[in-house]
Amino acid sequence: MVDYSVWDHIEVSDDEDETHPNIDTASLFRWRHQARVERMEQFQKEKEELDKGCRECKRKLAECQKKMKELEVTESGRGELEKLQAEAQQLRNEEKSWENKLEELKKKEKNMPWNVDTLSKDGFSKSVFNVKPEEKEETEEQKEKKHKTFVERYEKQIKHFGMLRRWDDSQKYLSDNPHLVCEETANYLVIWCIDLEVEEKHALMEQVAHQTIVMQFILELAKSLKVDPRACFRQFFTKIKTADQQYMEGFNDELDAFKERVRGRAKARIEKAMKEYEEEERQKRLGPGGLDPVEVYESLPSELQKCFDVKDVQMLQDTISKMDPTEAKYHMQRCIDSGLWVPNAKTGEGAEKGGGGEAVYEEIPK
Repeated sequence: MVDYSVWDHIEVSDDEDETHPNIDTASLFRWRHQARVERMEQFQKEKEELDKGCRECKRKLAECQKKMKELEVTESGRGELEKLQAEAQQLRNEEKSWENKLEELKKKEKNMPWNVDTLSKDGFSKSVFNVKPEEKEETEEQKEKKHKTFVERYEKQIKHFGMLRRWDDSQKYLSDNPHLVCEETANYLVIWCIDLEVEEKHALMEQVAHQTIVMQFILELAKSLKVDPRACFRQFFTKIKTADQQYMEGFNDELDAFKERVRGRAKARIEKAMKEYEEEERQKRLGPGGLDPVEVYESLPSELQKCFDVKDVQMLQDTISKMDPTEAKYHMQRCIDSGLWVPNAKTGEGAEKGGGGEAVYEEIPK
């Protein structure tokens, strides 16, 4: 007759356990498995420590007995012999204590319930698993090409998903278009959010940001479960629609943090664009000597600035004549290099013929 009593103490497999909808089932299963592994590791550590202690006690007892025999042969050191005998008796008691502890541990191990980690051992030296092979890491160029192709094909659908508001609508749309549940959709939504913030469409940015976090939560759930995102997005919506306060707070905190990052990225993009525009304008202003007339004007002494403000040549000549020759030469040369001052030129025909004449002012860009 078959004895089935060995199956009386088996821990139920995680995937056979039912949990409340508000409980993160995947996290619960991982926690159970981790706790079980830690208990097994702690038990194994305790067993190894007892084995080590018992062996050490036996080694000391053997050394003590060896010394006792040496003293008995020489028939000297009676006091030392008595000391060793007392030590040997103590070691025998310790040895017995270690052996008792080991015996108790073995009984405890025998009565421990079996689980998925201890039910079986490898029966063959080679095992074959039906698992999906790891994909090779894509290069940045491959990722960019893949993203571009995906967006060109599904941009309209991605934007439609980004405009949805209700959980049920989002779930149904992804059910009808499961190809959207991927990194490419999440990346597009992030970039779209930044574009909207740059365009100062703040309310629309916040709506799309919500859908961006929805997609990112689905992708994170897929990573934790090690499954294709298309296989678990329904699980996310089931959870979020019945979520407790703590889970919803976590979702909203991540959403708020994401919107702040979007605002920061948009601000940085605007500042960069402004700097690029200002540099382009500056390059256009540069004079024949490569200097910016605005920068040169702002560096001039106030009395020279006044001459350019009123555009009075005689006033400029009088002011220069009163200045230190070296300083006057320095400032006027910078004015020439920036195009702020064009020497030996008059308007119209005289300038074209290269004839001498009074200098003329170039208008200072404001």
